[in-house]
Amino acid sequence: MNLIVVVDENWGIGSGNDLLFHLPEDFKYFKEKTLNKVVVMGGNTLLSLPKSQPLPNRINIVLSDLFKRDDCLVVESLEELFTELKKYPAEDIFIIGGAMFYKTMLNYCDTAFVTKVNTTAPATHFFPNLNELKNWQLFSESEPIPSGGYQIKFTVYKNSEVLKSL
Repeated sequence: MNLIVVVDENWGIGSGNDLLFHLPEDFKYFKEKTLNKVVVMGGNTLLSLPKSQPLPNRINIVLSDLFKRDDCLVVESLEELFTELKKYPAEDIFIIGGAMFYKTMLNYCDTAFVTKVNTTAPATHFFPNLNELKNWQLFSESEPIPSGGYQIKFTVYKNSEVLKSL
């Protein structure tokens, strides 16, 4: 299972219920990675998407016990989520947020696609700093790429101690 996230230099990922940055090159990268795959998110992340709509051309699975929807699959518990995820190849699953959901799912993932932005922003939500976690190692890093007025790098981290699902 994978996760995909954009972080600033302090591993900030959001402010309120919004992203810190709007980066055209990262949006393109996100789409390339997740198109025709399974995206998994918390309820607030779904509500933060444009028009609060599921991402097109992907299977959208949402963990929330606050609402039900007909346009995506909503599960109410981690147990129900893991049962659903067993239906798909692990390499096709991408955790896409938010902060609490990333923390919950982090160690069940074997790969993290982390877009790093060369600045800091006034974040209220943070992603765990993978450089400080012994089980996560930097696997690859792109050259800097200009996007949205910033320099970004696409990095890949690998988890050496993946937890088994419930």
